[in-house]
Amino acid sequence: QVQLVESGGGSVQAGGSLRLSCAASGSIFSINAMAWYRQAPGKQREFVSVIRKTAGTNYADSVKGRFTISRDTTWNTVYLEMNRVKPEDTAVYYCNARKVNTYGGIELDYWGQGTQVTVSS
Repeated sequence: QVQLVESGGGSVQAGGSLRLSCAASGSIFSINAMAWYRQAPGKQREFVSVIRKTAGTNYADSVKGRFTISRDTTWNTVYLEMNRVKPEDTAVYYCNARKVNTYGGIELDYWGQGTQVTVSS
């Protein structure tokens, strides 16, 4: 099992910055990717960014160039640096940790409880 705890959410004005953290504990050795997703009111949860042990990072088009995902060397903590935020970035942000096999199948999948980010115009 892997436990995930997000922090760093809050309120920020448009154009500002915020850094989210996701602290992982438990069987961290079992995962090979960590990601951020978000869910705005009345919308489905959507992918934001992912960082993989062997295949780098990816971003949703809506955040590319503004957000940066990173991790510490032990994979205990993953960060999401959010710059030039927009009101449409307002959502609950969730941390995800998973094990993806060589065929792209998800073998393990863990979620945090989420942290609220509110961007005012």
